[in-house]
Amino acid sequence: MTGRAATVPPPLGLLAELTHRCPLGCPYCSNPVALEHRADELDTATWTRVFREAAGLGVLQLHLSGGEPALRRDLVEIVAAARAAGLYTNLITSAVGLDARRLAALAAAGLDHVQISVQDSDRDAADHVARRPGAFARKAALAREAVALGLPLTLNCVIHRGNIGRIPEMVALAAALGAGRIEIAHVQYHGWALANRAALMPRRGQVDAAEREIAILRDRHRGDLVIDAVMPDHFSGVPKPCLGGWGRRSLVVTPSGLVLPCHAAPTIPGLAFWSVRDHALESIWRESPAFAAFRGTEWMREPCASCPKRERDFGGCRCQAFALTGDARATDPACALSPDHGLVAALAAAAEDGPWRWRTDRPATVDARRS
Repeated sequence: MTGRAATVPPPLGLLAELTHRCPLGCPYCSNPVALEHRADELDTATWTRVFREAAGLGVLQLHLSGGEPALRRDLVEIVAAARAAGLYTNLITSAVGLDARRLAALAAAGLDHVQISVQDSDRDAADHVARRPGAFARKAALAREAVALGLPLTLNCVIHRGNIGRIPEMVALAAALGAGRIEIAHVQYHGWALANRAALMPRRGQVDAAEREIAILRDRHRGDLVIDAVMPDHFSGVPKPCLGGWGRRSLVVTPSGLVLPCHAAPTIPGLAFWSVRDHALESIWRESPAFAAFRGTEWMREPCASCPKRERDFGGCRCQAFALTGDARATDPACALSPDHGLVAALAAAAEDGPWRWRTDRPATVDARRS
């Protein structure tokens, strides 16, 4: 291990994408358009080893995600393995395909927290977005079961132009279901969401109104319900530090075992991602070229290199910088100091009503990215 690798702090969180399979068809899905195939998914034993290695590396929180993780028949065994490794487990689920009996088995295996995605506060609108009749009712029912089992509950609501005006109703729903936290998060423009950006992008007036409403709701629910909100950075002029900075706080393991600094990192060409099939997790975190590529500040050019906020926002999102400028080392155009800021302003103004392109569940062969 090199001296530089030895100084890298340990990650705090691991997002385990157990599968890309999903029963829903949300048009804002940020998973890759080319999904990893079921036949390539890591088996139980490999995930068990990854969890042990993660705990040894210093990871505290494990987020079990997908796709829909409940489609893994070994989910109870996976949760038990995570508990045995000493990890705090959060199940991120659509709640479709997960019933009360299986949720109770997961709780008995050591599950610590449940996070349920809810597409809207309106039943019909939610089912329309999910492309699954009855999905809203199943989500509400599972949320109540989680609370009855004593499991802490978070509702995750993805915000876009079609539902941003119903944030108060979403908060009311979370409170009524007994959630301790609601996550109000704007669409991440990757995968299918990127294809639908013009139809999903809210208008500035909607964002301003939502921010005012959230401030009121936080005061109203203080002490009863935690309200976390992430609004689009297209209007703020301030870039967000991607996951606390590239390769600084968290890592992602895909269904086939590739380890990523962030969910959308494979959209940047030229990065080689190591796999847990071939390397120990600590070696990947500390030594793999993909993690080192934009870690810290040495890679930065101006205006980032001399910016007093460079160790706070770390230049913003590398994936967004590449998607908009073709250069992953560019300042994130969300920043008002970026020479490319006009690109973000144009996208923010390009909102237009139109049909969504729906996410399909058909697996596709992914490009070889393992080295």
